[in-house]
Amino acid sequence: MPLANTFSAETAATPGAANGYLVPDCFRNSPGLVALQSTRNGGVSKGSYFSLNLGKNTGDVPDLVLNNMQLLCNQLSINPERMVSSEQVHATRILCAEKPGHYQGYDAFITDQQNLFLCVFTADCYPVLIYDPRHRASGAAHAGWKGTAGMIVKKTMRAMQRRFDTNPEECLAFIGAGISVEAYEVGHNVASAFPPDCTRRLHHSLENEKYQLDLRMANYRQLLDAGVPASSIECSSYCTFRDNNLFFSFRRDQGVTGRMVSLIGVASS
Repeated sequence: MPLANTFSAETAATPGAANGYLVPDCFRNSPGLVALQSTRNGGVSKGSYFSLNLGKNTGDVPDLVLNNMQLLCNQLSINPERMVSSEQVHATRILCAEKPGHYQGYDAFITDQQNLFLCVFTADCYPVLIYDPRHRASGAAHAGWKGTAGMIVKKTMRAMQRRFDTNPEECLAFIGAGISVEAYEVGHNVASAFPPDCTRRLHHSLENEKYQLDLRMANYRQLLDAGVPASSIECSSYCTFRDNNLFFSFRRDQGVTGRMVSLIGVASS
């Protein structure tokens, strides 16, 4: 199954990419919408966290992380105190956000409030952003293998339907950069949680059975199953593991690395 609307090769050369973020094409014509995935560039962090590390739960200097977030928000003309985030736990709890804050135990958010910016932080896991233009409602999900196996993206879409009367057929969705199938080797216990066409068996002995896992495809399928049209889904063609000039990667950097933010929300005019 092909993935629709991947980033063009020119995206990496845009001013946004140079300044530390990428704006999905699918969201560009939505008035007031702020939606993006940050890169690792344009910040002040040093060493393994160079340079736009936005992860508080890393070994980076906390003041530098705060400075990086302020730099990004300045470029976007938004207030960092209007962010919604969480200590992510690779589960499927979803918060309907009505006020900003840093919460505990949520891996997805939805809101229809203006000037609330939903944030998920990644460094190989997949960020998925959803926008309902009719109700000006947003959703953001952090989809690692556990969250994806737990159908977090499909559950986020369903939560928007229940809370905001969202029609998935009217939604726009973006699957951001994560670790590609070619770089993501897993064991049988992980691979068995996914449909066969989302995995590729490698040539190892039966005692050491290994697979490559396609998390992007798995999340794309969830959006389709939830009712979002293929033509309204954009998938980043970048790989966090491969494209080290643009992204942090937990696996590539053996756990000592920064985090990108994927952010969505509607700013008041």
